[in-house]
Amino acid sequence: MEVEVKLRLANAESHRHVTTLLAPFHVTTHRQHNLFFDGANSQLSSQRAVLRLRFYNDDERCVVSLKGKAVLVNGVSRVEEDEEDLDPKVGRECVAEPGKLGFVENNRVLERVKEEFGIVDKDNEFVGLGGFRNVRNVYEWKGLKLEVDETLFDFGTLYEIECESFDPDEAKRILEEFLKENGIDYSYSKVSKFAIFRSGKLAYSSSM
Repeated sequence: MEVEVKLRLANAESHRHVTTLLAPFHVTTHRQHNLFFDGANSQLSSQRAVLRLRFYNDDERCVVSLKGKAVLVNGVSRVEEDEEDLDPKVGRECVAEPGKLGFVENNRVLERVKEEFGIVDKDNEFVGLGGFRNVRNVYEWKGLKLEVDETLFDFGTLYEIECESFDPDEAKRILEEFLKENGIDYSYSKVSKFAIFRSGKLAYSSSM
């Protein structure tokens, strides 16, 4: 179970303010390309499951992830997640021809998807849903690992802070105190980036 605090920043100015304040604690930056897939008969989405290929820094790394039963309440996300690395070259071939996901060998996550969701033949194969790009700045700050995202959809840009934690309420308290002390406009994230991508809308409710 992945548990994360997710706080949405109001705009580019808020994002710049956060990254400037956190600059001394910067660890790395990941340039991600997230692409999503389903079965031809919506086998995953009909069961609230998400299959994603994530490419890091072009084709430096590729990770296949299966997420399910996501719940996002009061800025805290809880989701079942299973992931495994995939050869980036194989990943790109699957993006070009999603049906090839069904023939990838020796990948536990993809085998699980095929077995659990019944995507097993050419008449019932994988289909691509598209995706989006994300620039993720990672910081180690006050004992927390913060991921500050600038997510680039075709219809606009989303700014968000994510923090995975075993004590999400305490992590959220620390983050909210930081944002309020510095006058940074934010709100609790209400839906996942994938849900925003599928809706095609960037609706934002200001500030806490």
